[in-house]
Amino acid sequence: MTNATRPTGHSLVARDLGIAIVTGQVAPATILPSEHEIALQRGCSRGVVREALRMLSAKGLIASRPKAGTRVRDRADWNLLDPDIMAWMFEGEPPASFIDSLFQLRMIVEPAAAELAALSRTSRQLSRIGQALEQMTLHGLETPAGQAADQQFHHVILEATGNELLVSLAGSIGAAVRWTTIFKHRRTRQPRDSIPQHGQLFDAIARCDTAGARAATVELLRQAKEDTERSLGDSAAPE
Repeated sequence: MTNATRPTGHSLVARDLGIAIVTGQVAPATILPSEHEIALQRGCSRGVVREALRMLSAKGLIASRPKAGTRVRDRADWNLLDPDIMAWMFEGEPPASFIDSLFQLRMIVEPAAAELAALSRTSRQLSRIGQALEQMTLHGLETPAGQAADQQFHHVILEATGNELLVSLAGSIGAAVRWTTIFKHRRTRQPRDSIPQHGQLFDAIARCDTAGARAATVELLRQAKEDTERSLGDSAAPE
């Protein structure tokens, strides 16, 4: 993360504590230090720490009780679809079971969403999907600009379904797209170029081809899952 995008204040405290929790450095049922102790450790005010703990509590990571302190909650209580939690998971080595569950969710949601988008997309939405594809091609998925365009590509497809509940998943799906891509490009072997599969999906949506849109999405996700799983194996390989 660059200095220009690094969070500050309570967001930075929440991020650092959140990463420690979701990567297993701080185990469930652990009692965290007091607000005063964390403030001394971090060189910040208790108000900053208090706001950071509120953020983590809202995401289901911790629970505070009078006289009992602040405890890390069980993993089953975490809001794993929260974009911040997803980002923090990928700061370390996400468990293979998490990767499997993540792509299983995407495989349930996104092929059906692509079918709907092929039926109901507007010309404006199609143009935005095409523009995102152009930016991905121009910058490459290994760059922040290309990764942002990739998120936009998938976001507009969900938007084009016209289903407000599917659109509400855009933040989570976008985070999954971004962080699996970043994770793959950190590793020793470069992932396969997925831009051709994105192009096939765009073409199917442009033709209002529902079956083609579903098939292109399934293939795109299959390749992404394989490359992400391969990246997990690469993490143990020497640089």
